[in-house]
Amino acid sequence: MNDGTHGGHHSAAYDSTVGIQAETVHNSNVYFVHPDASPQEKYRIGVRFLEDGIPTRARDMISDAIAHDYDSAEVRFHWVLAMLSGRAYHDLGSEEVQQLRSASGRVQRYAESEWKDALRVAFELLGMHSTAGGEAGSVPERLGALSPRQRDAILHHLDLVLTGGLKDSLWAGYRERAEADRFGNNRLQRVWAYFEPEPIGPRALMPRPSTAAAAWATFRVRAGLFAVATGFLCISALVADPAAGAVELLVLLVSGPIAMHFGSRWRYQEHQLRARRNKFPSLHMGHPATAGDGFTNRVRHSFDYYFSNRVPYGVAPQEWFGLTAHIRNGLAAEIAVLYRESRVGVDRVNWLIRHLAEDARDRHNRGTLFDGPHQSRTSAVVKAVSVVALAAFGITTLFLLGTVTSGAGALLAVPAAAAAVWSGHTAMSSWLEARSEEHRLAEETREYEERLAARQAAYQKWKSFLDATRPHELEMETWLTCDKTLFVDEALRHYQLGWRDLITHTILMTPARPYKRGRVRGGPWRYSRYNLRLFLVTQDGVREISAEFDISDDKRGNEQRSNYRFDALSSVQVTERTQVGYDLELILTNGPARNIRVKDADTHQLAPDENAQQIAEINLNSAGFTHTFRLLEGLAADGKGWIERNNPRNLPPFHAAD
Repeated sequence: MNDGTHGGHHSAAYDSTVGIQAETVHNSNVYFVHPDASPQEKYRIGVRFLEDGIPTRARDMISDAIAHDYDSAEVRFHWVLAMLSGRAYHDLGSEEVQQLRSASGRVQRYAESEWKDALRVAFELLGMHSTAGGEAGSVPERLGALSPRQRDAILHHLDLVLTGGLKDSLWAGYRERAEADRFGNNRLQRVWAYFEPEPIGPRALMPRPSTAAAAWATFRVRAGLFAVATGFLCISALVADPAAGAVELLVLLVSGPIAMHFGSRWRYQEHQLRARRNKFPSLHMGHPATAGDGFTNRVRHSFDYYFSNRVPYGVAPQEWFGLTAHIRNGLAAEIAVLYRESRVGVDRVNWLIRHLAEDARDRHNRGTLFDGPHQSRTSAVVKAVSVVALAAFGITTLFLLGTVTSGAGALLAVPAAAAAVWSGHTAMSSWLEARSEEHRLAEETREYEERLAARQAAYQKWKSFLDATRPHELEMETWLTCDKTLFVDEALRHYQLGWRDLITHTILMTPARPYKRGRVRGGPWRYSRYNLRLFLVTQDGVREISAEFDISDDKRGNEQRSNYRFDALSSVQVTERTQVGYDLELILTNGPARNIRVKDADTHQLAPDENAQQIAEINLNSAGFTHTFRLLEGLAADGKGWIERNNPRNLPPFHAAD
C-alpha cells in the first residue's frame, strides 16, 4: 500500500502475479512528433530522446533531420553520440561504420564553434583505439576544455568505446560527479512520484430520479374530490349551527396546515433515516452488487489501511476502527459502484480514499462525524407538534360531523364524510410523497454538489502535487546513470582492476521483483527496484557481479559474484513470450542454467498510437540487453577468439580531418 511517499513490498515467487505492485503510463507529449514536424523540431526531440536514454529513437530523429538538410556541427555532434550511445564497435553495422567515417571527413566543413571543437574531440577519442596502448596524449586536456555539458555527454554516451588508458585518467572525476549528482534534485523525496499512477477524476453518486411529478398528478385528482366532499360538509355545518360550525372550521383551518407541515417533515426525516441506513449494505454481508469482486475487496482493504493511519488525536486506533466500521463499509460500497471499470485499478482511486479517511477524521475533530443528537431533538419536536395537530384535527372533524348530522344534511353526511376521509387520506399521501421527493432531490443535489466540489478540490491538490513532485525523464536517467557508475566503480575497487585491465564490459539492468514501474508514452519502463548485472571481461575470463537495489535510496542487497573462463560459457539463448516478456538463458558448462528476466510484457499498457515492436526495442536497449547479448553470444560461440577479432584497436581510425 502506498501512502503517497513510501511503498510497501510483498514477497512472491518469480512468476507470481504479486510481482508487479503498480504500473502507470504518464500521458506526456514529451516524445510526440507531429507528422509535419520541421527538421529543427525533429532534431530537438531527437536530442531529448538521447538525453533521456533512448538512443535508438534519437538516431532516427536526428538522421531524419540531417536527411532534410538540417546539418551543423551541433547536429552532427549529437548524431555521433546517438550512433555510439550504449554500443561498442562490434554492435555497429558495416553501413553505420561507413557513415561514421564519412562524417569524420566532413568536420572541416563546419564553421568554427564550441560544437565543432566537441565534435572533433569525439572523433579523436574514437581514433585513439588505433594507437598503441591507447595513449591519451593531449586528448584529455582538450576534452577537459569543453563545456561540462559536452564533456559529460561524451563520457556518458561513448562509455563502451573509450579506451582503458583514457578512462583511467578520467574515471576519478567522472566518479566524483556521479557521487555528487546521485541524490541531486531532491531524489529521495521525489522519485516515488514517478511510479504513482495518474489519479482518476473525482466522482460522486448522483441523486436518485424524483417521482414528484407523478405524485403531483395523483394529488390533483384526489384533492379535487376532497374539496367537493369537505365543501359540502362545511356548508352543511354552517347551515345546521353557524356558531359551532364556524369555530370547528377555524380549528380545522389551523390544525390542518400545521399537521401537514410538520407531518411532512416527520415523514421525510423517517424516510431519509431509513434510506441512509440502507443506502450502502455492508460489504461483509455479501451484497450482490459488490461482494466477491476483486476490485471491491481491494477498495475495502484500502479504506481499512487509510482509516487505520488517519486516526483522530486522543482516539485509540482500534476504537476508531470500530467507530467508523459502518462509515467505511458505506464509502467502500460507494467507491466500488462509482469506479467499477475493468481497467481502473484501486491505486488510481487511493487519493480519494485517503481524502475520505482524512475527512472523517476532521469531522470527528469538529464533532460532526455523526448528526444523531441534533436530529433526535428536532425529530422529537416535529413528532410532538404533528401528533397534537393531528389529534386536534381528528377530534374537531368528529365534532363537525356531529354538527352536520344535527341539521338537514344528515342523510348525505355519512357518504360525504367517507369520501372526504378517503380522498383526504390519499391526497395527503400523494402530497407528502411529492413534497418529500422535492425536498429529498434538493437536499441530495446540494449534498452531491458539495461532495463533488470537495473531491474536485482534493483531486486538483493531489494532481498538482504529483505533477510538481514527479521527476522528469532526464532526472530519472541521470540518477540511473549515477547508480550504474558507482556500481561499476565498487566492482573495480573490489577486484582491484583498472580500466586498462579490461577488454570490455557490459551492464544489464533488469527489474527486481516485487517492483513498481512507470514510463511516459513513447519512453522505456523505469522500475522502482532493479537488478544490476555487471560483466567485466579481462584476459583471464569474465567476472560477473549482480546486486538488487531500490531506486528511491540506492540501497543494495542480495549481492552475488561469480568468475568463469571464456570456455565455461556454453551458450546464450533468448526466449520471447508475448504474454510474459523476454528471458535470457545463460548456460555454463560447470553449473546449472540461469534464467534472467530482462523485461516483462507490456502490450496491454501500450497506447493505440504506440508501436509494440518499437517500444520493446526501446526497453531492451534501455536495459543494456542488446550489447550484453551480443557480447555473451560472441563469447559463448568463439571465446577469446571473438575478443581478438572484435578488438577496437584493430579498426581503422576515425580521425576528424582538419
